[in-house]
Amino acid sequence: MNNIFTGVGVALVTPFNADDSIDFVSLRKLVRLQIEGGTDFLVVQGTTGESPTLSQEEKKEVLQTVIDENKGKLKIVYGLGGNNTKQVGELLKQIPAGVDGILSVSPYYNKPIQKGIIEHYKYIASCTELPIILYNVPGRTGSNMSVETTLELSKVKNIVAMKEASGSMEQIMELIRQKPQGFGILSGDDAITMPLIAAGADGVISVVANAFPERFSKMVHASLEENLPVAREEHYDLLPITKMFFEEGNPGGVKVALEKRKVMRAKMRLPLYPVSDDLQQRIERETDRLMITSKQAFC
Repeated sequence: MNNIFTGVGVALVTPFNADDSIDFVSLRKLVRLQIEGGTDFLVVQGTTGESPTLSQEEKKEVLQTVIDENKGKLKIVYGLGGNNTKQVGELLKQIPAGVDGILSVSPYYNKPIQKGIIEHYKYIASCTELPIILYNVPGRTGSNMSVETTLELSKVKNIVAMKEASGSMEQIMELIRQKPQGFGILSGDDAITMPLIAAGADGVISVVANAFPERFSKMVHASLEENLPVAREEHYDLLPITKMFFEEGNPGGVKVALEKRKVMRAKMRLPLYPVSDDLQQRIERETDRLMITSKQAFC
């Protein structure tokens, strides 16, 4: 099974009302923004969606809302991982129609050895026929998936890609060098997406694209088309706000920009906390600047 998830995937945030309930009206608005902005596929209930704070029932409601609003226009990837292997496997058997793939993070907190990671993914892959994207994010999981582990898992029929957020360009390039044909590599770090695509990656699962799908898609698609002048210009123009979005944790920063764009409130559930006033003001100013240039570029 070859990877079908290329270009710009957006790790959708979850909008909340003032009372902490899910704002489904704004969620639909966000999906429409992505469809109109050039995004290639939607990722529902990744970490950016504050998935640890949602109940299983809420996750199902969010997923169904995205499926309904998307109306089959973009591919949908559902985030489903954990450190209880058999529980993940059982949940995979309950995925509704309308989902095209699964993003599954490497087991966190209990810090398995590489062999444990391999057996975890082999087991969950046996519980679904959907294509699975691996997700390596050592900063959150406490363990790094080695190149050798990823290559071993690439032999599993329905494991089709890796979202790489190790932060190691050397590791990711080595993976690109050795991976089998048809196995995808997706950047998990917005700031290095352009150079990674230049090195052979297939796209990104992005946070920044929530707020700026027009600009981020332009950068990624130019990179994939090897149009380096355009890709480089967009990359450096987006780099300041990309850094701001992660300055005080994710998704606090990107939600400020989405509020500025009148898509949703910049509300998060505890334990996440709003960004500082200084950072909020800087993000709002940069959002205004990018929106002016976006209108010039895309009107």
